Amino acid sequence: MREAQNQPISEFPFRRRNLKLARNTNEQQPSIHTSSSNRMNTDITASEKPQYPVIDRNPPFTAVVGNFNTLDYLRFSSITGVSVVVGYLSGIKPGLKGPSMVTGGLIGLMGGFMYAYQNSAGRLMGFFPNEGEVARYQKRGFSS
Repeated sequence: MREAQNQPISEFPFRRRNLKLARNTNEQQPSIHTSSSNRMNTDITASEKPQYPVIDRNPPFTAVVGNFNTLDYLRFSSITGVSVVVGYLSGIKPGLKGPSMVTGGLIGLMGGFMYAYQNSAGRLMGFFPNEGEVARYQKRGFSS
């Protein structure tokens, strides 16, 4: 262990070699890219095609939160409320009931928001049924 700390970085066995860029040479270098166009694929929805009309393929945060419907807010508040109760009941001693209730509430708040966000984004990207969103955007003059 001591010997590894004193070794120069260039002598570590996990050092990547032969990944230099091939400039003006015909050498075949190992590729770190996965797609055929020599660009990394960062699209997380590429593995599955949307089944419903796509309103926005890559919606920004504000558009997704603005697209929350009544059911999303109901899920958000229900998950938060249940988590507060579970946090309170999980407090073993009377002095821990308050802090565990707050912790459970924060966990539920974040989880409920993420669940509502996932559903809203899924409707905008066409992965979940989105008849209401399609009608709303067509009424505003947008086409899908």
